[in-house]
Amino acid sequence: MTNKWQPEAMCKNMRDPRHDILFEPINIGPVTSKNRFYQVPHCSGMGWRRPNTLAAMRGVKAEGGWGVVNTEYCSIHPTSDNDAFPYCALWDNEDIISHRKMTDEVHKHGALAGVELWIGGSLIVNLGTRLPPLGLRNHPQQDTSVYHPGQTRCMDKNDIKNIRKWHRDAAKRALEAGFDIVYVYATHGYLLSEFLNPETNIRSDEYGGPLENRVRFIKELIEDTREIVDGKAAVATRFSVGLNDSESYDAFALLADLPDLWDLTVPDYSVEMGNSRFIKEAALKDSVLKARQLTSKPVVSVGRLTSPDTMVQLLRENVQDLIGAARPSIADPFLPNKISTGNLEDIRECIGCNVCYAHDSLGVPIRCTQNPTMGEEWRNGWHPEKILTTKKRKRVLVIGSGPAGLEASRVLGEMGHKVALAEKSRELGGRIITEAKLPGLSEWIRVRDWRITQINKCQNIEVFPESFMTSESVLELGYENVVIATGARWAKDSIGRHSNCDFREADIGMIISGDEVLEKPVKSKSKFVVYDDDHYYFGSVLALELKRQGHQVTLVCPAGRICSWGEFTDEQTRSNTEVIQAGIKVINNYKIEAVTNGIAELSCVFSGETKEIFCDFVIPITRKIPVTDLYDDLCSKKQEFRDNGIEKIMKIGDAEAPSIIAAAVHSGYRSAIEIDNPASKALNFAKREHPLIK
Repeated sequence: MTNKWQPEAMCKNMRDPRHDILFEPINIGPVTSKNRFYQVPHCSGMGWRRPNTLAAMRGVKAEGGWGVVNTEYCSIHPTSDNDAFPYCALWDNEDIISHRKMTDEVHKHGALAGVELWIGGSLIVNLGTRLPPLGLRNHPQQDTSVYHPGQTRCMDKNDIKNIRKWHRDAAKRALEAGFDIVYVYATHGYLLSEFLNPETNIRSDEYGGPLENRVRFIKELIEDTREIVDGKAAVATRFSVGLNDSESYDAFALLADLPDLWDLTVPDYSVEMGNSRFIKEAALKDSVLKARQLTSKPVVSVGRLTSPDTMVQLLRENVQDLIGAARPSIADPFLPNKISTGNLEDIRECIGCNVCYAHDSLGVPIRCTQNPTMGEEWRNGWHPEKILTTKKRKRVLVIGSGPAGLEASRVLGEMGHKVALAEKSRELGGRIITEAKLPGLSEWIRVRDWRITQINKCQNIEVFPESFMTSESVLELGYENVVIATGARWAKDSIGRHSNCDFREADIGMIISGDEVLEKPVKSKSKFVVYDDDHYYFGSVLALELKRQGHQVTLVCPAGRICSWGEFTDEQTRSNTEVIQAGIKVINNYKIEAVTNGIAELSCVFSGETKEIFCDFVIPITRKIPVTDLYDDLCSKKQEFRDNGIEKIMKIGDAEAPSIIAAAVHSGYRSAIEIDNPASKALNFAKREHPLIK
């Protein structure tokens, strides 16, 4: 094993003067943000169920330099209940106490705290309170990701009067909770959006018809909120404008100078929250610029902004006055501080995978591919920038440089352990290298690059590429701890979600694994069938890559749509569109039973009806098999590794249990912490927030 990777010296950086504009204070009505970094309201999967978890997470953002830190959507009344999503609420005094935890943590670091007051409308069905949701029509629930039975109750004027009162009451509670900015939330398809939309607003009174009438309710809520906060807090309004919707600018103009701040987005949520496969940085720029010219009030907007130069450009071109962020603030809560100190290479840039968004949608705390501490600030006491130095320095050998191995090496090195990272290939990165080359996934290479940058700064980490490790070589080196991060490989069978058994019959020469086809591409133009029983991104992007190479491709999926889990990461619709437009034939609701004689035999998952596809190769994307040969061999030699001074051998990441890249990074971080604290897994991950029983 030869050291071929020399760490670079770490230098002390200074802030680039071009970035000074990002740190200028700005007045937002009666309050002042210390800088232009604004964490917009974003969901967390924590909400009213996990106030301590939420407060710790938002507090770390403030510590990291964000001038404003907002809540997620915050219900004003039990008629706006979005269970089973863990949203925030300001229904009563107990909610005030919960929010005070967050505002105290935010204020501790000199940041402003904002709250986004929310009224659900026809996107919800109130599964928790079981009260009828209020809407402009008797209409089925409109969130097509869930299809819950239930309809809204058509509102009357008394309901409008009640909502105004509930909103005022919530604004009062917001002040008691210590918030500095109070939102009127008028976008994303919720109730106030319905008033603006001429298709949904069919009222014939003063709240319907002409645009002046359709903006009336929003205008009244802004005025009500201003009256309640009365100079003690700023009033912000979240609103959508789009170049393809000229009326959105007319509506904006009617309200332009009413709030103290505009939080602007676009009508198409798949652009605002777009997965990086399809939407790149600063995608909202042109839409926001047109609206910015219509108001004298400060404007904030998002765009998955990670480049400080792009941020500066947006400010200097008067596109917006503050840099809004949700996902970049999750990937790196300390992004502002790193720009301030000139440590740009230390920024964990968001890769736009939307794993954060996915897990809120699943009703659990958000997590992040780049930042494994996200959501673990309270439960585990993890911090994105602070890792406790070890009290007992150990020698640790990490084998494998995929996402888990890189993260484990980085954290172990920062803890002060002496680390050797061995990789059998010449290039570090494991699965990230391969996947980042696939259509739309280029930004994923940031997962590798950031970790290599940090490893190169750590003098106690040695990296050994082109070092294939055997049990004998591991025993010979005699490290105290051995971490096996050897990854996993796509299986060549049909065992997956829709089958407990392998193909009934298979010609092995026709079966190629998802790894093999990328490592050794088939040069002759062939007919491929990609069998996607994984239901995330890989089957789709692999099919697109094969099509790009000139092959004929059919994508077979046992589900009703391809990329089903992409519903949570906001990529399913665009993924289906892209595949179809590429000329890839899609066969849904079928599984493959047999692969022989140049034919893939399919059967319908519902009727059992069969059909045949003529093909040269079938690629099963069904499950991954952990690569554990080295781990198993070492474990079979327990006495030998003890005799050679090895105290512990552990497998991590995909070698432990194949999953998404975010899980591998988390596993790498967790395993490094467990080197010092073996009990942490059992003790800390069982920590929950128990409600007070009265």
